Amino acid sequence: MSEKTIASNDYQLSQLRVLESESVHIIREVAAEMERPCLLFSGGKDSAVMLHIAAKAFAPAKIPFPVMHVDTGHNFPEVLEFRDAEVERFGVQLIVASVPEAIERGMVREEPNGSRNRIQTPVLLEACEKHRFTALFGGARRDEERARAKERIFSFRDEFGQWDPKNQRPELWNLYNGRIHTGESIRVFPLSNWTELDIWHYIGEENVQLPSIYYAHEREVFLRDGMLMANNEFCRPREGEETFTAMVRYRTVGDATLTAAVRSDATTVEAIIEEVGATRQTERGATRGDDRATEAAMEDRKKEGYF
Repeated sequence: MSEKTIASNDYQLSQLRVLESESVHIIREVAAEMERPCLLFSGGKDSAVMLHIAAKAFAPAKIPFPVMHVDTGHNFPEVLEFRDAEVERFGVQLIVASVPEAIERGMVREEPNGSRNRIQTPVLLEACEKHRFTALFGGARRDEERARAKERIFSFRDEFGQWDPKNQRPELWNLYNGRIHTGESIRVFPLSNWTELDIWHYIGEENVQLPSIYYAHEREVFLRDGMLMANNEFCRPREGEETFTAMVRYRTVGDATLTAAVRSDATTVEAIIEEVGATRQTERGATRGDDRATEAAMEDRKKEGYF
């Protein structure tokens, strides 16, 4: 794989090692500075890379904070199997913030469209308050979409877990401000400066494990709003939507009611790198129905306390 190199006298680091070093620095900084950090782990490729880097940051010791999955109950089964296997492999504590459980006790209500994406936010915020987390690591990257592009690496959240765009803190070089008052918290994004291609190069170089749905496979799908939705118990075709079998893979992992597949023959990391390098559409623009709701969908969810 070809990589740009950054030279400093006779010592050279590849672009991937520079990105990895920055992420390790951020994770260690938070672990040293914040009282109760936690890593959000969905089983997607970005959180898998983040967990891998966290393990390297503290090796040979174990990762000194838990991971949390906000479980909508609409997950791809391959992703849940992967989540549980990774938690066992790394020996970390898994906290599950369950949306179905929150619905059952009346904390949140199902939305008319059947999606549980928006009602994840109060469940996430409740779990943060319950466990008194002061910092949450998230896998957002700036190249994903516009709301994430302007996000800070250390992003302040008020006592209600919400983001105020007027209260963003400047970040100069690698100086991060983690000072908070009681009840406040920060979101931390160690992969902010990575691109989707960087992530795949790193997955290949480090042999990072992923759920099988990231690689091309045959699946029963149907077309909805120009996206290939999988036919499963959470997402059934409506009248006029015909199912068919196609070779597909997923570029992101999320709620099965909103996350679409893309046509692909890429069964290896090398083939995916070639495919991603040639595409002109971002992974979220190509596969996430929630980001198509409005121009400012992610911005609105960010203000409410999501990601």
